Parts: sequence; C-alpha cells; structure tokens
Amino acid sequence: MGGRSLSPLRPPSRAGDDLAAISGAALEAVSASTLLRRALQGEQPPVIVGQPYTLIAAGKASAAMLERWYALVSQLPERAIGVGTHDGQRVPDDVEWYTGGHPTPTDESVAAAEAALQAARAVPASGRLVVLLSGGASSLLCRPVAGVTLAEKQQITRALMHDGRAIDELNCVRKHLSLVKGGRLAAACAGQTLTLAISDVVAPVPDDPSVIGSGPTVADPSTFADAWRIVAAMAAQDAVPPSVRDYLARGAAGAVPESPKPGDVAMARGRYELIGTRGAAMAGAAEDARRRGYDVVVLEPPVLGEARDAGARHLATLQAATLHRPGPLCIISSGETTVTVTGKGRGGRNQEFVAGAIDALSREARPTLLTSIGTDGIDGPTDCAGAWADNTIAALVQSQRLSVESSLRDNDTYELHRRLGTLVRTGPTDTNVGDLQIALIY
Repeated sequence: MGGRSLSPLRPPSRAGDDLAAISGAALEAVSASTLLRRALQGEQPPVIVGQPYTLIAAGKASAAMLERWYALVSQLPERAIGVGTHDGQRVPDDVEWYTGGHPTPTDESVAAAEAALQAARAVPASGRLVVLLSGGASSLLCRPVAGVTLAEKQQITRALMHDGRAIDELNCVRKHLSLVKGGRLAAACAGQTLTLAISDVVAPVPDDPSVIGSGPTVADPSTFADAWRIVAAMAAQDAVPPSVRDYLARGAAGAVPESPKPGDVAMARGRYELIGTRGAAMAGAAEDARRRGYDVVVLEPPVLGEARDAGARHLATLQAATLHRPGPLCIISSGETTVTVTGKGRGGRNQEFVAGAIDALSREARPTLLTSIGTDGIDGPTDCAGAWADNTIAALVQSQRLSVESSLRDNDTYELHRRLGTLVRTGPTDTNVGDLQIALIY
C-alpha cells in the first residue's frame, strides 16, 4: 500500500495532514501483504515440503493475500481458488478467480462456493487445504441449502441488515442456510486444514473464528434454534421468505442435520491462526501518532451500538480522556456500529457516526478533529470509507441550510458530508478489521 493516505478529501490543515498520515499508518499495519508476510515467517510452516495442498482465498483481502502467498511460498498449490470484490487481475494466472457480491451475495458468490466445496472434497487424507480468510467472505462464499434460492438468501440478508442485526446474528442465520459456512468447508475435506484469518469481528466475542467469514473451517457453536429466534424477532416479518422460515423451523425441530459442532472429528484436523485484528490497526496508528509528537490514548473496548448515537456518546469519552492531558492528544478507538435503515438515502455507519458527533463537537472547548472510517475503504453502499468533522462543521451546516437531523432520519449522510466536503476516500485497502476512529485534540 505504500503509506496509504486519506486523499483526495481530507481536512485542509496541519492537523488534517496528521490525521491522514496516522490513519494511513493504521491501514498499512493491517494490510494483507503486511499480515501474511509476518504470518509466513512464523515457526510453523504453512505447507510441508512435498505435501500436496489446495489453496482457497475468500474475502475483501483475498487478492492481496493470494499475491503475497505466491511471492513467499515456493511450492505451488494443486489448485487455487479466489473470490473477492475486486482486483482479480492482480492474482496469479493459475488462480480460478471469482468476483462475488458484498454485502449481498451474487451468482458469482455461489459459483465460488461450489468451486471451493468441490476443491475441498478432492483433497486426499494425505493432503492439506489452506484457506486465506478475510472480512466479507460470508457474502462472497454463498451456497444456499436446497429449497432456498439465491434471491431468497439475498432477501433475508438485506432484511437482517435493515433490521440492524449485529454481525454474529447475521452470520448465525447465514450459517444455517448454507452448505459451506459453519465448518462445512472443512468437513468436506479429508485432509488437514490451515486457516489464516484477518478478523473484522469485534463483538460479542472479539475475533470469534466461528463468526469471521461465518466460520467455514471451524466448529459452529450456534444452532438452528438460535437462527430461528433471530429471524422470529425481526420487526419486518413480511421480509422473511417463506422458504427461509420453513427451513429454519424444520432445523430447530431437529428435522435437518446441524452444522459441525465443537468436538466433531472433522474439526480436529484443522489449525486456525488469527493474523490480523483491529488491535493491530490501533497499534499502527498509535506508533505513528507518537512519532508525530502526540500523547496517545488507545481505547480498547470496541465502539458499538447505533452509529448516530455512538458518535454523540464518543465525545463524552473523548472529554474524559483529555483530563490532565493539556498537550496535543491522539485518541484511537475501533469497533463496528450498526445502522437501522428507515430512510431511502445513502450513507454508511461511519458517516452516521461522524454526523451524530457534529453537534457535540461544536461545544468542545479544545480544537478537536474526528474521523471514522471503514478499514476496508468502503462505508455502506458508497464510494467512500467514512467522514470527518471538527468544531466548525456545525456552523457550516447552518450556513449551508443543511440539517443533520433530517439527514440521519433519511439515512442520507453521504449527501450531507458531500455538501460539507467532509467525506473520506481511501480506495480499496486490501484489508478489513472493522471501523477505526481517530480524534486529534489540541
């Protein structure tokens, strides 16, 4: 990535330059190339010389992970499959590449999952399946169960997201409507499995392997009964396809086999290594901020909840962190908020987070600059990673006769930030470890 910045849109000031550089350092620290290089230099080799292996990469970082794998591992795989959202031209020629859909799966997602399952089934007992996993894999590897169509899987996925469901609940339902998730990919393999994973899961169990990418290679502790309860509690019951309702109800009644559970013999053949987390991103930001002369505070608990409310609450957290710290201060946090969609506008959770903080920022006594970005470079269905704001933005909102409240009500924060000039664009980042917030206080 070479020190990715927040250009072309960033606060026009020295603080803005610092904010861009610190954020870029965080992204560099969790780039797929950086993480995979470090993992492959570990004590345990990823492949045993002479042992045949099959390679599958799934997620937003898959192209970069494949590129780095081929550069560092001399032994070529028997078969290589990759699925991501972009950048297929970067992968080696012998990789079977699929461009799937995110956040909802597509026909290419189904084709990729079917190819992955076929490849796993072909691995002999003496062979190995290596899986390079990153955020977004739940949507990019999609093989619905019999009786549930892709369109119906897309419908329930969108409905759960619109209902504001957290990632663990969304993935619980996905796993129980899938032939590849919830350990089923590993169960299809007669040989050993190795998973190298970049985590975008922040809660309720941080970096939970069974939730990252919906856990295709690990045991699934969730049940059909859990999935049924999640769907039954949704506000918009008319958005649940009858086939989904019927399948989950039959599973909860014991009429459909469960996903592989902890202790399953098929799961005992697997090794799982977590190679990248939000903590690594915060550490990269902290190192760069200290080098620039900032006193640094890293907030370890994840930032969660409804995005607009979390943004407003974050200012109180910043105020507490500034006590007895009079000099330049950099406060770093991360997490993953949610957005309950009630309007018809465009935006994302990071844009809503920053919009929710604008009013409170205007009352801050010390100059404060705040940004929140998706570490994958994509915030909702938009072309930006997130947004920024400072103490002056509320006055700009008023002078332009804009309304933060109506923008949030219509989930139209992209237009709000576009008109304010406060969008942040990073482009694709080759990683995904959740969201990152950085505040600079003087």
